[in-house]
Amino acid sequence: MAWFYLVVAGVLEIGWALGLKYSEGLTKLGPSIATGVMLLGSMALLGMALRDLPLGTAYAIWTGIGTAGTAILGIWLFGESAQPLRLACLVMIVAGIIGLKFLGGKPA
Repeated sequence: MAWFYLVVAGVLEIGWALGLKYSEGLTKLGPSIATGVMLLGSMALLGMALRDLPLGTAYAIWTGIGTAGTAILGIWLFGESAQPLRLACLVMIVAGIIGLKFLGGKPA
């Protein structure tokens, strides 16, 4: 279950990052509330994942999911740069997440 919690926490991190954009500096009530709820949910699930996963692995994967997902949605939703080198960097982030999943389990 720890990996499930971690992935959902990462997805919620994407959500609260997007919420910050849509809340326009936390000036719009609805998006601001949604951002806060997703932020709290993300932190809570990360904390639950940390019961069974190493801190460095879990934190790197959590931020990696958030970083890659937010960048991809920034390209799609806001027309941010999709230059090939930028996309290659996103691929490396995703490769790092996958590597940590398979190589960064519990300590021996």
